[in-house]
Amino acid sequence: MNTDYQTVINSLKAKIELIISGYEQTVADNQRLNQELSECREELNNSINKTKELEDKVNKLQLVEAFKSSSTDVKEAKQKIGKIVREIDKCIALLND
Repeated sequence: MNTDYQTVINSLKAKIELIISGYEQTVADNQRLNQELSECREELNNSINKTKELEDKVNKLQLVEAFKSSSTDVKEAKQKIGKIVREIDKCIALLND
């Protein structure tokens, strides 16, 4: 009977060692995956920040392009403003009469 107990005990020891080994492997995998997750989150945050910076640059460039004008545009704008001022002067003159 003693050998039967010893066989059962040895079998239990082997199973316990297998479970412990599996647990240690799971803990190691969990640590590795947590590290990867942390790196991915950091990379995502960097990408989000880079995207925001690029969007800001695009918006600024679009704004610059919108205000950029050629010399002919400036001439035309001055002529239109001059015409509007003359019309306003005529209206004021008519009101004064």
